[in-house]
Amino acid sequence: MTFASPFSLSIVAMTALAFLGLPIGHAMIAGSILYLWIAGLDMGTAAEQLLNGMYTNYIILAVPLFILAAELMNIGSMTERLLRFCNAIVGRFRGGLAQVNVLQSIIFAGMSGSAIADAAGTGKMMQTMMTADGKYRASYAAALTAATAVIGPIIPPSIPMILYALVSDASIGYLFLGGVIPGLLMAGAQMIIVAIGARRENFPVEKPTPLRDLPGITWRALPTLMMPVVLLGGIYSGVTTPTEAAAVAAAYALVISVLLYRSVSFRDFYTSMLASARTSASIGMLIAGALVFNYVVTVENIPNSIQALLTAWDLSPLGFLILVNILLLVMGCLLEGTTILLVLVPVLIPTAKALGVDLVHFGIVVVVNIMLGLITPPYGLLLFVMTRIANVPVRDIVREVLPFLWAMIIALGLITFFPGLVLWLPRLLGYQG
Repeated sequence: MTFASPFSLSIVAMTALAFLGLPIGHAMIAGSILYLWIAGLDMGTAAEQLLNGMYTNYIILAVPLFILAAELMNIGSMTERLLRFCNAIVGRFRGGLAQVNVLQSIIFAGMSGSAIADAAGTGKMMQTMMTADGKYRASYAAALTAATAVIGPIIPPSIPMILYALVSDASIGYLFLGGVIPGLLMAGAQMIIVAIGARRENFPVEKPTPLRDLPGITWRALPTLMMPVVLLGGIYSGVTTPTEAAAVAAAYALVISVLLYRSVSFRDFYTSMLASARTSASIGMLIAGALVFNYVVTVENIPNSIQALLTAWDLSPLGFLILVNILLLVMGCLLEGTTILLVLVPVLIPTAKALGVDLVHFGIVVVVNIMLGLITPPYGLLLFVMTRIANVPVRDIVREVLPFLWAMIIALGLITFFPGLVLWLPRLLGYQG
């Protein structure tokens, strides 16, 4: 491949258009069309690949439905009731509000499937609670919220896992199961960092919730707490597919918020639908662009070339996973996670298969890496979200988030070296991999 080859020119065109501000999905489509034109291939192939990929993959429907479910939870009082419940459980310990932040992310992770939705949904409320009366530094509260939001797409449901299943043909149900223990492991690492910081910096102890109030708080939060049970119970009982479960999640959030909690106005509902449509459209364009560009990558035989190169290096499965970790952690500093998942990961999957790496284990390793990219500078999307919410400089959030990032990288190492942490639960429920 030379600099003047069609593929090289398409890469240059995509990069230039992206730097000029064109959305990356549009840039991939434009670069792919340029490749087809220069290579003398049928220009209609781009539209064919796009339409076949978008309209024959039933699984893609789960993405906008999970986004809608998260939006509906955020506009109702579900989030507020969830935070009250978490505060009643762990708020009494030193650094209790910080531990509440971690606990609510574990529970919220079982509902939305999106890190950005988790941060946006509870971020502002947690920021206000933690910084009231100067209890915590604003930068620390923002960094902790960004770090805990990473857990969201690791514990099921998970939009990144859905996209990984799209490009790998791995089972979504087993991917969801595989993410449970790694997600809890990362939450545990965060709680340890919070506990260490609480002792070192003498974080405040919140007023304990009287035990007599706990049943009432739990009862009021119960419909919210039942959402993961309804969602995952439907999938693993075989009653619903993951896509149908996403629709059930959105309907459940709407019914609870409107009929039970009576906390959603028509204007709120309209705003949530509009926000969901915008987010879904942006992700849809990324998927469309990736589908067309992946056709170009296949025509150029890039996956087989990379597989041959890595085979020549005589890598073991573990060596390959370590290399993937390094590559994805570096790429996560520079690129948006969905782009990595839809463009880079499909190139690595044939090598993973050839080396005998389990695709469910590989998928969880990939998703964890991509989630860590959300809090790594300079392109850490969660850092920018929390900067807007907390109104503090990015550099201050980065300094505070580093201990959590290192702890989660250690957890990633454990997930990489010990596949059983990922595969034990799927195998318990019938996975043969």
